[in-house]
Amino acid sequence: MNSFIEELKWRGLFADMMPGTDEQLNKEVTTAYIGFDPTADSLHIGSLIQIKILAHFQQHGHKPIALVGGATGMIGDPSGKSAERNLLDEETLLHYVECLKKQLSRFLNFDGNEPNKAELVNNYDWMKDISFLDFAKNVGKNITVNYMMAKDSVKKRISGEGGAEGMSFTEFTYQLIQGYDFLHLYQNNQVKLQMGGSDQWGNITTGTELIRRKAQGEAFALTVPLITKADGSKFGKSESGENYWLDKKRTSPYKFYQFWLNATDEDAERFIKFYTFLGKEEIETLIEEHKAAPHERKLQKKLAEEVTVWVHGKDEYEKALKASEILFGRSTAEDLVSLDEETFLEVFDGVPQKEIAKTDVLGVSIIDLLSEKSGFLKSKSEAQREIKGNSVSVNKQKVNETFTANEKDLIDNKFLLLQKGKKSYFIIRVQ
Repeated sequence: MNSFIEELKWRGLFADMMPGTDEQLNKEVTTAYIGFDPTADSLHIGSLIQIKILAHFQQHGHKPIALVGGATGMIGDPSGKSAERNLLDEETLLHYVECLKKQLSRFLNFDGNEPNKAELVNNYDWMKDISFLDFAKNVGKNITVNYMMAKDSVKKRISGEGGAEGMSFTEFTYQLIQGYDFLHLYQNNQVKLQMGGSDQWGNITTGTELIRRKAQGEAFALTVPLITKADGSKFGKSESGENYWLDKKRTSPYKFYQFWLNATDEDAERFIKFYTFLGKEEIETLIEEHKAAPHERKLQKKLAEEVTVWVHGKDEYEKALKASEILFGRSTAEDLVSLDEETFLEVFDGVPQKEIAKTDVLGVSIIDLLSEKSGFLKSKSEAQREIKGNSVSVNKQKVNETFTANEKDLIDNKFLLLQKGKKSYFIIRVQ
Protein backbone atom coordinates (compact mmCIF):
# COMPACT_ATOMS: atom_id res chain seq x y z
CA MET A 1 0.00 0.00 0.00
CA ASN A 2 1.18 3.54 -0.74
CA SER A 3 2.98 5.17 2.21
CA PHE A 4 0.70 8.25 2.12
CA ILE A 5 -2.44 6.11 2.41
CA GLU A 6 -0.79 4.03 5.15
CA GLU A 7 -0.06 7.25 7.04
CA LEU A 8 -3.68 8.37 6.79
CA LYS A 9 -4.96 4.96 7.91
CA TRP A 10 -2.90 4.64 11.09
CA ARG A 11 -3.81 8.20 12.00
CA GLY A 12 -7.52 7.44 11.52
CA LEU A 13 -7.75 9.94 8.66
CA PHE A 14 -8.89 7.66 5.86
CA ALA A 15 -12.54 7.35 4.81
CA ASP A 16 -12.67 6.15 1.18
CA MET A 17 -10.93 6.20 -2.18
CA MET A 18 -11.72 5.28 -5.75
CA PRO A 19 -10.26 2.05 -7.13
CA GLY A 20 -6.83 2.69 -8.64
CA THR A 21 -5.89 5.57 -6.30
CA ASP A 22 -3.30 3.47 -4.45
CA GLU A 23 -1.73 2.33 -7.74
CA GLN A 24 -1.63 5.90 -9.10
CA LEU A 25 0.24 7.18 -6.03
CA ASN A 26 2.74 4.31 -6.26
CA LYS A 27 3.28 4.85 -9.99
CA GLU A 28 4.47 8.48 -10.06
CA VAL A 29 4.63 11.84 -8.35
CA THR A 30 0.94 12.78 -8.37
CA THR A 31 -0.67 16.21 -8.20
CA ALA A 32 -3.75 16.52 -5.99
CA TYR A 33 -5.90 19.38 -4.80
CA ILE A 34 -8.27 20.31 -1.99
CA GLY A 35 -10.66 23.24 -2.22
CA PHE A 36 -11.26 25.90 0.45
CA ASP A 37 -14.28 28.18 0.07
CA PRO A 38 -13.69 31.80 1.19
CA THR A 39 -16.62 32.32 3.56
CA ALA A 40 -14.58 34.57 5.90
CA ASP A 41 -11.23 36.36 6.03
CA SER A 42 -9.72 33.40 7.89
CA LEU A 43 -9.97 29.64 7.95
CA HIS A 44 -10.92 28.01 11.25
CA ILE A 45 -9.81 24.78 12.87
CA GLY A 46 -12.43 22.88 10.88
CA SER A 47 -10.07 23.35 7.90
CA LEU A 48 -6.96 22.08 9.70
CA ILE A 49 -7.46 18.46 8.65
CA GLN A 50 -7.65 19.42 4.97
CA ILE A 51 -4.49 21.55 5.33
CA LYS A 52 -2.75 18.71 7.14
CA ILE A 53 -3.70 16.19 4.44
CA LEU A 54 -2.05 18.43 1.83
CA ALA A 55 1.03 18.78 4.06
CA HIS A 56 1.29 14.98 4.50
CA PHE A 57 0.80 14.57 0.75
CA GLN A 58 3.75 16.89 0.08
CA GLN A 59 5.91 15.20 2.73
CA HIS A 60 5.34 11.90 0.94
CA GLY A 61 6.80 13.35 -2.26
CA HIS A 62 3.60 14.36 -4.09
CA LYS A 63 2.51 17.79 -5.29
CA PRO A 64 -0.31 19.59 -3.41
CA ILE A 65 -2.51 22.33 -4.81
CA ALA A 66 -4.68 24.45 -2.52
CA LEU A 67 -7.65 25.83 -4.43
CA VAL A 68 -9.31 28.94 -3.02
CA GLY A 69 -12.84 29.00 -4.37
CA GLY A 70 -13.38 32.54 -5.55
CA ALA A 71 -16.06 31.24 -7.95
CA THR A 72 -17.63 28.45 -5.89
CA GLY A 73 -17.61 30.78 -2.88
CA MET A 74 -20.15 32.91 -4.72
CA ILE A 75 -22.61 30.02 -4.72
CA GLY A 76 -22.17 27.94 -1.56
CA ASP A 77 -21.65 24.22 -1.19
CA PRO A 78 -24.88 22.42 -0.17
CA SER A 79 -22.98 19.44 1.28
CA GLY A 80 -23.79 18.85 4.94
CA LYS A 81 -26.01 21.95 5.20
CA SER A 82 -29.73 22.33 5.71
CA ALA A 83 -30.00 25.93 4.51
CA GLU A 84 -28.54 27.98 1.70
CA ARG A 85 -25.51 30.13 2.45
CA ASN A 86 -25.84 33.91 2.31
CA LEU A 87 -24.17 35.13 -0.87
CA LEU A 88 -21.30 37.62 -0.65
CA ASP A 89 -20.64 40.66 -2.81
CA GLU A 90 -17.65 40.41 -5.14
CA GLU A 91 -15.45 42.92 -3.28
CA THR A 92 -15.85 41.08 0.04
CA LEU A 93 -15.29 37.72 -1.62
CA LEU A 94 -12.06 38.82 -3.32
CA HIS A 95 -10.79 40.20 -0.02
CA TYR A 96 -11.49 36.84 1.64
CA VAL A 97 -9.70 35.03 -1.20
CA GLU A 98 -6.55 37.09 -0.68
CA CYS A 99 -6.65 36.51 3.09
CA LEU A 100 -6.96 32.74 2.62
CA LYS A 101 -4.16 32.63 0.05
CA LYS A 102 -1.85 34.36 2.52
CA GLN A 103 -2.92 32.02 5.33
CA LEU A 104 -2.51 28.81 3.35
CA SER A 105 0.97 29.81 2.23
CA ARG A 106 2.16 29.36 5.85
CA PHE A 107 1.36 25.65 5.96
CA LEU A 108 2.78 24.27 2.72
CA ASN A 109 6.15 24.61 1.00
CA PHE A 110 5.72 26.87 -2.04
CA ASP A 111 9.44 27.64 -2.46
CA GLY A 112 12.33 26.09 -4.36
CA ASN A 113 12.54 24.14 -7.58
CA GLU A 114 11.30 20.79 -6.32
CA PRO A 115 8.77 19.11 -8.64
CA ASN A 116 6.36 18.73 -5.71
CA LYS A 117 6.38 22.33 -4.48
CA ALA A 118 2.90 23.49 -3.56
CA GLU A 119 0.70 25.79 -5.67
CA LEU A 120 -2.21 28.10 -4.89
CA VAL A 121 -4.98 28.57 -7.44
CA ASN A 122 -8.28 30.46 -7.54
CA ASN A 123 -11.12 28.97 -9.58
CA TYR A 124 -12.47 32.48 -10.26
CA ASP A 125 -9.49 32.91 -12.64
CA TRP A 126 -10.87 30.35 -15.08
CA MET A 127 -14.58 30.69 -14.33
CA LYS A 128 -14.95 34.46 -14.67
CA ASP A 129 -14.90 34.54 -18.48
CA ILE A 130 -17.17 31.54 -19.12
CA SER A 131 -20.71 32.50 -20.14
CA PHE A 132 -23.71 30.61 -18.81
CA LEU A 133 -24.54 29.36 -22.31
CA ASP A 134 -21.00 28.08 -22.88
CA PHE A 135 -21.00 26.32 -19.51
CA ALA A 136 -24.41 24.73 -20.17
CA LYS A 137 -23.34 23.57 -23.64
CA ASN A 138 -19.80 22.39 -22.95
CA VAL A 139 -20.08 21.12 -19.37
CA GLY A 140 -23.73 20.62 -18.45
CA LYS A 141 -24.49 18.26 -21.32
CA ASN A 142 -21.88 15.78 -20.06
CA ILE A 143 -23.57 15.09 -16.70
CA THR A 144 -27.23 14.01 -16.47
CA VAL A 145 -29.66 15.45 -13.94
CA ASN A 146 -30.32 11.87 -12.79
CA TYR A 147 -26.62 11.47 -11.99
CA MET A 148 -26.58 14.73 -9.99
CA MET A 149 -29.83 13.92 -8.17
CA ALA A 150 -28.41 10.60 -6.99
CA LYS A 151 -25.77 12.32 -4.82
CA ASP A 152 -26.50 12.20 -1.09
CA SER A 153 -25.88 15.94 -0.59
CA VAL A 154 -28.57 16.73 -3.18
CA LYS A 155 -31.05 14.04 -2.11
CA LYS A 156 -31.00 15.16 1.53
CA ARG A 157 -31.64 18.79 0.66
CA ILE A 158 -34.40 18.11 -1.85
CA SER A 159 -36.17 15.57 0.37
CA GLY A 160 -36.08 17.95 3.35
CA GLU A 161 -34.18 15.39 5.45
CA GLY A 162 -32.81 16.74 8.74
CA GLY A 163 -34.83 19.96 8.50
CA ALA A 164 -33.37 20.90 5.11
CA GLU A 165 -35.10 23.77 3.28
CA GLY A 166 -34.78 22.47 -0.27
CA MET A 167 -32.20 23.63 -2.79
CA SER A 168 -32.02 26.51 -5.24
CA PHE A 169 -30.81 26.06 -8.80
CA THR A 170 -27.77 28.14 -7.80
CA GLU A 171 -26.69 25.59 -5.21
CA PHE A 172 -27.60 22.70 -7.52
CA THR A 173 -24.96 23.95 -9.98
CA TYR A 174 -22.21 23.80 -7.30
CA GLN A 175 -21.60 20.13 -8.04
CA LEU A 176 -21.05 20.86 -11.74
CA ILE A 177 -18.76 23.82 -11.08
CA GLN A 178 -16.63 21.83 -8.65
CA GLY A 179 -16.53 19.04 -11.21
CA TYR A 180 -15.39 21.54 -13.83
CA ASP A 181 -12.61 22.72 -11.48
CA PHE A 182 -11.28 19.16 -11.41
CA LEU A 183 -11.49 18.94 -15.22
CA HIS A 184 -9.69 22.29 -15.64
CA LEU A 185 -6.92 21.32 -13.22
CA TYR A 186 -6.63 17.89 -14.88
CA GLN A 187 -6.15 19.51 -18.30
CA ASN A 188 -3.98 22.46 -17.23
CA ASN A 189 -2.15 21.43 -14.04
CA GLN A 190 -1.91 17.64 -14.48
CA VAL A 191 -4.08 17.08 -11.39
CA LYS A 192 -5.17 13.44 -11.11
CA LEU A 193 -6.55 13.35 -7.58
CA GLN A 194 -9.00 15.44 -5.58
CA MET A 195 -9.16 15.02 -1.80
CA GLY A 196 -11.63 16.31 0.77
CA GLY A 197 -13.97 15.48 3.62
CA SER A 198 -16.27 12.48 3.27
CA ASP A 199 -19.21 14.85 2.64
CA GLN A 200 -17.43 15.88 -0.59
CA TRP A 201 -17.47 12.39 -2.16
CA GLY A 202 -20.38 13.21 -4.49
CA ASN A 203 -18.85 16.46 -5.72
CA ILE A 204 -15.42 14.87 -6.23
CA THR A 205 -16.71 11.87 -8.17
CA THR A 206 -18.71 14.21 -10.41
CA GLY A 207 -15.34 15.66 -11.36
CA THR A 208 -13.84 12.25 -12.14
CA GLU A 209 -16.90 11.45 -14.26
CA LEU A 210 -16.60 14.74 -16.15
CA ILE A 211 -12.91 14.01 -16.82
CA ARG A 212 -13.82 10.55 -18.13
CA ARG A 213 -16.57 11.83 -20.42
CA LYS A 214 -15.09 15.15 -21.54
CA ALA A 215 -11.36 14.38 -21.66
CA GLN A 216 -11.42 10.57 -21.93
CA GLY A 217 -9.06 10.62 -18.94
CA GLU A 218 -8.79 8.87 -15.59
CA ALA A 219 -8.79 10.69 -12.27
CA PHE A 220 -9.21 9.65 -8.66
CA ALA A 221 -10.87 10.58 -5.36
CA LEU A 222 -9.80 10.19 -1.73
CA THR A 223 -11.73 11.34 1.31
CA VAL A 224 -11.08 11.73 5.03
CA PRO A 225 -13.65 11.38 7.85
CA LEU A 226 -15.55 14.37 9.17
CA ILE A 227 -14.15 15.08 12.63
CA THR A 228 -16.40 15.02 15.68
CA LYS A 229 -15.64 14.80 19.37
CA ALA A 230 -15.63 11.35 20.97
CA ASP A 231 -19.14 11.97 22.32
CA GLY A 232 -20.38 12.70 18.79
CA SER A 233 -20.76 16.46 19.30
CA LYS A 234 -19.53 19.01 16.79
CA PHE A 235 -15.80 19.65 16.74
CA GLY A 236 -14.17 23.07 16.54
CA LYS A 237 -16.68 25.40 18.20
CA SER A 238 -16.96 26.83 21.67
CA GLU A 239 -19.96 26.09 23.89
CA SER A 240 -21.48 29.37 22.74
CA GLY A 241 -21.11 28.29 19.08
CA GLU A 242 -18.12 30.48 18.22
CA ASN A 243 -15.50 29.24 15.76
CA TYR A 244 -11.85 28.89 16.71
CA TRP A 245 -10.05 30.72 13.91
CA LEU A 246 -6.50 30.32 12.57
CA ASP A 247 -6.01 34.11 12.44
CA LYS A 248 -4.81 35.35 15.83
CA LYS A 249 -6.79 38.58 15.36
CA ARG A 250 -9.97 36.49 15.52
CA THR A 251 -8.88 33.86 18.05
CA SER A 252 -5.88 34.66 20.24
CA PRO A 253 -3.06 32.08 20.45
CA TYR A 254 -3.86 31.76 24.17
CA LYS A 255 -7.50 30.87 23.49
CA PHE A 256 -6.41 28.57 20.64
CA TYR A 257 -3.93 26.81 22.96
CA GLN A 258 -6.60 26.43 25.65
CA PHE A 259 -8.96 24.74 23.17
CA TRP A 260 -6.53 21.86 22.66
CA LEU A 261 -5.40 21.80 26.29
CA ASN A 262 -9.00 21.27 27.42
CA ALA A 263 -9.56 18.18 25.24
CA THR A 264 -10.87 15.12 27.07
CA ASP A 265 -8.52 12.15 27.45
CA GLU A 266 -10.41 10.25 24.76
CA ASP A 267 -10.35 13.17 22.32
CA ALA A 268 -6.68 13.97 23.02
CA GLU A 269 -5.75 10.38 22.10
CA ARG A 270 -7.49 10.79 18.73
CA PHE A 271 -6.55 14.41 18.07
CA ILE A 272 -2.81 13.92 18.63
CA LYS A 273 -2.87 11.52 15.66
CA PHE A 274 -5.09 13.80 13.58
CA TYR A 275 -3.53 17.19 14.17
CA THR A 276 0.19 16.70 14.87
CA PHE A 277 3.06 15.43 12.74
CA LEU A 278 4.50 13.30 15.54
CA GLY A 279 5.48 9.77 14.49
CA LYS A 280 3.61 6.61 15.39
CA GLU A 281 6.09 5.37 18.02
CA GLU A 282 6.27 8.74 19.78
CA ILE A 283 2.47 9.02 19.89
CA GLU A 284 2.06 5.47 21.21
CA THR A 285 4.64 6.18 23.94
CA LEU A 286 2.82 9.39 24.89
CA ILE A 287 -0.50 7.55 25.09
CA GLU A 288 0.99 4.92 27.41
CA GLU A 289 2.62 7.57 29.61
CA HIS A 290 -0.67 9.46 29.80
CA LYS A 291 -2.62 6.35 30.79
CA ALA A 292 -0.09 5.68 33.58
CA ALA A 293 -0.51 9.23 34.99
CA PRO A 294 -3.60 10.88 33.44
CA HIS A 295 -3.56 13.70 36.02
CA GLU A 296 -0.36 15.04 34.40
CA ARG A 297 -2.28 15.56 31.13
CA LYS A 298 0.79 14.81 29.00
CA LEU A 299 -1.29 14.14 25.90
CA GLN A 300 -3.23 17.39 26.13
CA LYS A 301 -0.07 19.45 26.78
CA LYS A 302 1.80 17.92 23.84
CA LEU A 303 -1.23 18.23 21.56
CA ALA A 304 -1.72 21.90 22.49
CA GLU A 305 2.00 22.61 22.03
CA GLU A 306 2.33 20.94 18.63
CA VAL A 307 -0.80 22.46 17.07
CA THR A 308 -0.18 25.96 18.48
CA VAL A 309 3.42 25.96 17.22
CA TRP A 310 2.27 24.71 13.81
CA VAL A 311 -0.43 27.38 13.42
CA HIS A 312 1.04 30.36 15.32
CA GLY A 313 4.77 29.67 15.74
CA LYS A 314 7.04 28.97 18.71
CA ASP A 315 6.97 32.51 20.15
CA GLU A 316 3.17 32.67 20.32
CA TYR A 317 3.06 29.19 21.85
CA GLU A 318 5.49 30.24 24.60
CA LYS A 319 3.39 33.33 25.34
CA ALA A 320 0.24 31.18 25.50
CA LEU A 321 2.01 28.71 27.80
CA LYS A 322 3.12 31.50 30.15
CA ALA A 323 -0.38 32.96 30.18
CA SER A 324 -1.85 29.54 30.91
CA GLU A 325 0.52 28.95 33.83
CA ILE A 326 -0.34 32.28 35.46
CA LEU A 327 -3.57 30.85 36.86
CA PHE A 328 -1.66 27.95 38.41
CA GLY A 329 0.96 30.09 40.12
CA ARG A 330 3.86 28.79 38.05
CA SER A 331 4.82 32.14 36.57
CA THR A 332 6.66 35.30 37.50
CA ALA A 333 5.36 38.86 37.86
CA GLU A 334 7.36 39.66 34.71
CA ASP A 335 5.36 37.03 32.79
CA LEU A 336 2.12 38.65 33.90
CA VAL A 337 3.21 42.22 33.16
CA SER A 338 4.36 41.18 29.67
CA LEU A 339 0.87 40.01 28.64
CA ASP A 340 -1.02 42.04 26.04
CA GLU A 341 -4.48 43.34 26.91
CA GLU A 342 -6.43 40.73 24.93
CA THR A 343 -4.60 37.76 26.43
CA PHE A 344 -4.71 39.18 29.96
CA LEU A 345 -8.48 39.72 29.78
CA GLU A 346 -9.00 36.23 28.35
CA VAL A 347 -6.95 34.63 31.14
CA PHE A 348 -9.04 36.47 33.73
CA ASP A 349 -12.34 36.35 31.88
CA GLY A 350 -15.27 37.21 34.16
CA VAL A 351 -13.16 38.87 36.88
CA PRO A 352 -14.74 42.12 38.21
CA GLN A 353 -13.14 45.32 36.92
CA LYS A 354 -13.11 48.95 37.92
CA GLU A 355 -11.69 51.93 36.07
CA ILE A 356 -9.64 54.21 38.35
CA ALA A 357 -7.59 57.34 37.64
CA LYS A 358 -3.84 56.72 37.58
CA THR A 359 -3.31 59.23 40.41
CA ASP A 360 -5.56 57.07 42.61
CA VAL A 361 -3.57 53.91 41.83
CA LEU A 362 0.15 54.63 41.52
CA GLY A 363 1.95 55.55 44.74
CA VAL A 364 -1.21 54.96 46.78
CA SER A 365 -1.13 52.89 49.98
CA ILE A 366 -2.12 49.28 49.33
CA ILE A 367 -4.63 49.51 52.19
CA ASP A 368 -6.40 52.42 50.49
CA LEU A 369 -6.16 50.77 47.06
CA LEU A 370 -7.75 47.54 48.26
CA SER A 371 -10.60 49.29 50.06
CA GLU A 372 -11.58 52.92 49.33
CA LYS A 373 -10.13 53.27 45.84
CA SER A 374 -11.17 49.95 44.31
CA GLY A 375 -13.89 48.59 46.60
CA PHE A 376 -12.35 45.13 46.22
CA LEU A 377 -12.38 44.73 50.02
CA LYS A 378 -15.14 46.23 52.16
CA SER A 379 -12.98 48.31 54.55
CA LYS A 380 -9.48 49.34 55.55
CA SER A 381 -9.66 47.04 58.56
CA GLU A 382 -10.44 44.07 56.30
CA ALA A 383 -7.55 45.07 54.03
CA GLN A 384 -5.17 45.25 57.01
CA ARG A 385 -6.38 41.91 58.32
CA GLU A 386 -5.95 40.13 54.96
CA ILE A 387 -2.49 41.61 54.42
CA LYS A 388 -1.36 40.56 57.89
CA GLY A 389 -2.69 37.06 57.08
CA ASN A 390 -0.43 37.05 54.00
CA SER A 391 -3.38 36.47 51.66
CA VAL A 392 -3.15 39.58 49.45
CA SER A 393 -1.26 39.59 46.13
CA VAL A 394 -0.75 42.21 43.46
CA ASN A 395 0.03 40.74 40.04
CA LYS A 396 0.29 37.28 41.66
CA GLN A 397 2.99 38.45 44.10
CA LYS A 398 2.39 38.64 47.88
CA VAL A 399 2.55 42.19 49.30
CA ASN A 400 2.83 43.77 52.76
CA GLU A 401 1.48 47.05 54.20
CA THR A 402 4.34 49.12 52.74
CA PHE A 403 3.58 48.20 49.12
CA THR A 404 2.66 50.88 46.58
CA ALA A 405 2.21 50.27 42.85
CA ASN A 406 4.30 52.06 40.23
CA GLU A 407 4.42 52.25 36.42
CA LYS A 408 6.41 49.03 35.96
CA ASP A 409 3.70 47.08 37.80
CA LEU A 410 1.08 47.87 35.16
CA ILE A 411 0.11 45.00 32.85
CA ASP A 412 0.20 46.24 29.26
CA ASN A 413 0.57 49.73 30.81
CA LYS A 414 -3.03 49.79 31.95
CA PHE A 415 -4.01 46.97 34.38
CA LEU A 416 -3.30 45.93 37.95
CA LEU A 417 -4.42 42.53 39.23
CA LEU A 418 -5.49 42.32 42.88
CA GLN A 419 -5.99 38.98 44.58
CA LYS A 420 -7.23 37.67 47.92
CA GLY A 421 -6.50 34.06 48.72
CA LYS A 422 -6.31 31.61 45.82
CA LYS A 423 -9.43 32.38 43.81
CA SER A 424 -10.71 35.89 44.51
CA TYR A 425 -9.50 38.35 41.84
CA PHE A 426 -10.14 41.98 40.96
CA ILE A 427 -8.85 44.03 38.01
CA ILE A 428 -8.06 47.71 38.16
CA ARG A 429 -8.09 49.39 34.75
CA VAL A 430 -5.95 52.49 35.04
CA GLN A 431 -7.18 55.60 33.26
